[in-house]
Amino acid sequence: MTSLTDRERFLTWMRVEQGRSDRTIEAYGRDIAQYELYLVGAKSTSRAVKPAQIEKYVGQLRSNERAPKSIARQFAAIRMFHRFMLDEGLRSDNPTAFIDGVKVPSGIPKALSEEEVELLLNAVTGVDSLAVRDRALLEFLYATGARVSEACGLSMSDVDMESNVARVFGKGSKERIVPFGRHAKEALETWLGAGGRPMLCPQQWAKRDHADAVFLGARGTRLSRQAAWGIVRKYAMLAGIKSELSPHVLRHSCATHMLVHGADLRIVQELLGHASVSTTQVYTKVDNEVLFEMYRESHPRARVKAHQ
Repeated sequence: MTSLTDRERFLTWMRVEQGRSDRTIEAYGRDIAQYELYLVGAKSTSRAVKPAQIEKYVGQLRSNERAPKSIARQFAAIRMFHRFMLDEGLRSDNPTAFIDGVKVPSGIPKALSEEEVELLLNAVTGVDSLAVRDRALLEFLYATGARVSEACGLSMSDVDMESNVARVFGKGSKERIVPFGRHAKEALETWLGAGGRPMLCPQQWAKRDHADAVFLGARGTRLSRQAAWGIVRKYAMLAGIKSELSPHVLRHSCATHMLVHGADLRIVQELLGHASVSTTQVYTKVDNEVLFEMYRESHPRARVKAHQ
């Protein structure tokens, strides 16, 4: 029986011990395979590579004009790989230990204003099954702050229409319960009603997973992430929203608007499924104009007195 390579052992450890998603494991597998290919050209191996060689590799990635986020992810994979090798006794040291990480410029998407959200939702004017689906999807994304993958992965048994809550599965298949309000509930009820989802159900399902999906594509399959992105961008264009819009902007807008209206940071952390509150804190970076307006309206020493 052929023994596993160090990379294969590492990826197995990620799946079994760390519970990482298939998508993450695939990405790390590609990153490590590319790194090992570089090591072959450098006449080295992952068990013998020196810090200077790794720094040179990162430098090559930069010179190839790779995006900082992509380089940071690749270096994170390499660093984790070498930590694994040290823990497993495959090396006596970690050659990445004293190499500076790759800095990624802050790329937090700007939240939509509440008026822009209204424009986006009101841009869905059709009454056919696809339009009904699109409204339900947009309302759900904004109401819950769910990731697009979580919305697309939603199954019928995950939605409790009586309690107005849904069960979503986030990164690493971590489960959490998210509430949704009246508007999202009405949109979901219309979508799940006779003129909505049933109109897209095929006579025979290609997969059982498609039959369980809340959101369906035009061909009766589970709605893909790419299709969901297309839906968001379609209505952004119809609404005349100039800024680049993605499903994540709706997630960001949900969190920002909740914080602006006084929600506790820890509550928003739970809603979004962040492991650390520090991740949620980026959503507090609302526009100065919004902060100043809130200050002027709420601080007793800032309010302008009405003329007597």
